[in-house]
Amino acid sequence: MATFHFELVSPEKLIFSGDVDAVVVPGAEGEFTVLKDHAPLMSTLKPGVVEIDETAARKLRFFVRGGFADVASAGLTILAEHSIPLEEFDAAKIAADIKDAEEDVADATTDEARRLAAEKRDQLQELKAALKI
Repeated sequence: MATFHFELVSPEKLIFSGDVDAVVVPGAEGEFTVLKDHAPLMSTLKPGVVEIDETAARKLRFFVRGGFADVASAGLTILAEHSIPLEEFDAAKIAADIKDAEEDVADATTDEARRLAAEKRDQLQELKAALKI
């Protein structure tokens, strides 16, 4: 399969850089797959999983929370707000964190505390949905 250059960048560091066969991107309007010679495109990202086919035998998966994808003649660049390898997630911990966040929403005594707790809960639920756990 023909390869193209791909970079996954977060504010902290360059997470991945190399030639790949394909990348599945969680675009805000739906997932799309980028292959060599893809038409130029720019898209915002929704929370989801970036699937990188480095080779037919080596696949990498990263959770991203927002950002941008830029497909150009030089390849694909994803600028992610936040990115974590999927193997670093624990389904039981995420479920416990969601339960704690729901309790924080119920126990909040001010509108601001309730809003912050609900925002945290919603982000955790987006993560759970994106990971399909």
